[in-house]
Amino acid sequence: MGSTDESNKPLNLYEPPSSPSQPLLSKHFPSIDAPISQIDGATSEPDQTQYLQISYNYGPRHIKDLPFLILFLLFVLSTFALGIFASVNRNPNSNNISSFAFDSISSSCIKNSSTNAFHYQKQLFFGTPISLNSSNSSLWESLIWTLVITLILSVPFVLFVLLLLKHYTKQIVYVSLPFFVIVPIFFNIYWFVACTVSSTCSDAFPLAYRILVLVFVFLVIGVIVWIFVVNWHRVELTVKIIAVASNALSNNLGLFGVLPALTLGLLVYYVPIVVFLVFARLNGKIVPRENDGEYNCVWKLDSWVPAYYALAILTMLWSTLVMVEAQVYVISGTIAQWYFSKDDSRPKRSIRSSLRHVFGPSSGTICLSGLLVFVVRVVRAAVDNARQEDAAGIVNLILRCCVNALLTAVDFLNKFTINFAAITGEAYCTSARMTYELLKRNLLSAVFVETVSTRILAGIIFVLSALYAIVVCAILKGVSHLGMDSYFVAIIAWVLLIVILSFFVHVLDNVIDTVYVCYAIDRDRGEVCKQEVHEVYVHLPISRNHRSSLVARTPLVV
Repeated sequence: MGSTDESNKPLNLYEPPSSPSQPLLSKHFPSIDAPISQIDGATSEPDQTQYLQISYNYGPRHIKDLPFLILFLLFVLSTFALGIFASVNRNPNSNNISSFAFDSISSSCIKNSSTNAFHYQKQLFFGTPISLNSSNSSLWESLIWTLVITLILSVPFVLFVLLLLKHYTKQIVYVSLPFFVIVPIFFNIYWFVACTVSSTCSDAFPLAYRILVLVFVFLVIGVIVWIFVVNWHRVELTVKIIAVASNALSNNLGLFGVLPALTLGLLVYYVPIVVFLVFARLNGKIVPRENDGEYNCVWKLDSWVPAYYALAILTMLWSTLVMVEAQVYVISGTIAQWYFSKDDSRPKRSIRSSLRHVFGPSSGTICLSGLLVFVVRVVRAAVDNARQEDAAGIVNLILRCCVNALLTAVDFLNKFTINFAAITGEAYCTSARMTYELLKRNLLSAVFVETVSTRILAGIIFVLSALYAIVVCAILKGVSHLGMDSYFVAIIAWVLLIVILSFFVHVLDNVIDTVYVCYAIDRDRGEVCKQEVHEVYVHLPISRNHRSSLVARTPLVV
């Protein structure tokens, strides 16, 4: 029985072999790879004991951040309640303004006759027939069929890319890297030559401007090459990180069904709000307005309609960010259950439990996270707007720099806070504090994982979608007579595919972040739940700021 228990216990990389019963917070001299919890000593022992218990919370979770859930529900209920009122209280004469005329006796607008109204409504609903010539019909037919085929092919295409990244990550990355430069160069030279040959384009776009754009694009390509050269030493480690994340995602393919379903549910949720916004525009009255001594009848909205528009738009934006954070939560919870599972066994109902948590105890945390992201984006948009207006002064420059630094810090902290909340079920502020202390204690720098892997994945999907667009354009030129319109159809197909692949990269990025947090928890506890993950993530660079504090504190332990 004792041997069986020992074999099921996770491997402890950091425990000295000479003293198997020695606690993790002992004062033996630590190596640089050991958790910081071994270095801090007895002064911070109570906090460290709390963090040693970090793992995936399989038990019942208590509801957190309830006030923000109530606030979000108030926004949603107010939007729907006022929308229903707008639908019932709409003015039926809102589309019949032309049938009203100013009456000088009553100083108001009165309806002339029912004939004019009937004529107007007939013209409004039936209108003039729209004629489509054969060329436009052929263009729309080709566009629709191309988008439908692209949408159908995107599913096996994404699975194929995931399979390649899982088994042939190194080959895919190194084969794609040259195309990061070749594809932009090809398009840059192609448009320049095509515009020079075409008389219409050359007349509308002079040679001097064409050369200027050509040189500018080549300068941008040069910057891309410089970025590759500077970060070349990181590519090998990033390749391994992407392979680990692809393996984790391939073991949880159900996410590809749940995440699009959540997005579809958000669109269905938008439909009544959009309908309410349309009906809100019909709430008002026809009033006279003086213009150069003449009175005309115009439509005037009720005073509450602009406020309702603001409320509905804010609710939609907040709901969008809540859904984004909810998807991150589901990804993190599902991947964390896979990570902490024993003997490579696939956990049962991991996605269902994550969905139950995100729409249950952690719904307030998701609402708070979405609200913070919304505020950050609004403030950043205001800062960017002020920059475009060229607000002069050193004070404005300093304020913009401080605000940008603060917003970047909030974005970074929020990114891993949701991952941690999905794992532990803690409240938002508690998760933020514990995440920061966890990464700080273990000398981990997440900026490396976030930037390099994201850029490489973005480059890969750009290359693949560009190659697909070239193939689509070649096929259209061979089987149709669209002429220059084939480029337009190919560009639309490229946009659709790159949006789908961007969603795939978004999922894979969140998997990378979740595995990173799980590795930090493992490292903090001195355990190894996934050996293949530790073999890769152990090579991550150490945070310089935290390393300096480690060097300063080490002599005190000895």
